Amino acid sequence: GIKWMSSLEAKFEDAKDKKPTAEKLERLRREKINRFRNQHKINVQGTDLPDPIATFDQLQKEYKIHPKIMENIQAAGFQVPTPIQMQAIPVMLHGRELLASAPTGSGKTLAFCIPLLTHLKQPRNKGFRALIISPTRELASQTHRELVKLAEGTGFRIHMIHKAAEAAKKFGPKSSKKF
Repeated sequence: GIKWMSSLEAKFEDAKDKKPTAEKLERLRREKINRFRNQHKINVQGTDLPDPIATFDQLQKEYKIHPKIMENIQAAGFQVPTPIQMQAIPVMLHGRELLASAPTGSGKTLAFCIPLLTHLKQPRNKGFRALIISPTRELASQTHRELVKLAEGTGFRIHMIHKAAEAAKKFGPKSSKKF
């Protein structure tokens, strides 16, 4: 049969049917995240990926990044994360493995240095706790320079080893800093 109702009753009936379910809310959230990724040309693969960040402030709120590191990010003039930083930082802060590709100058160094310092939490006298291997001395210098700026005031000691003989003298078995 035909169900007759006034337009007012129809609006009320429609409102009853449109109760947001948990599945629908999750689907809408996923769609919003996918639109954000598409807008910023972020391509991801994998399962159970953390959502990208839109601002550096989210790092403080969601991941409890050291306040001094946040200060150093702002002092360096970084206002908005680049696409590689938007997705790579949350992935690494969740302890996930990552293989990322982005053009030169896109912010890859900061994208892995922030999670690295966050995972180390605080300085300790335990020797080397993280190692970054670079294919060229120029890239190693750039990474060292950015990491020193980012870690300023946190107490972390950042070293760059570019000559094996010097490193053996400075950190080898006969030195006071045996690492």
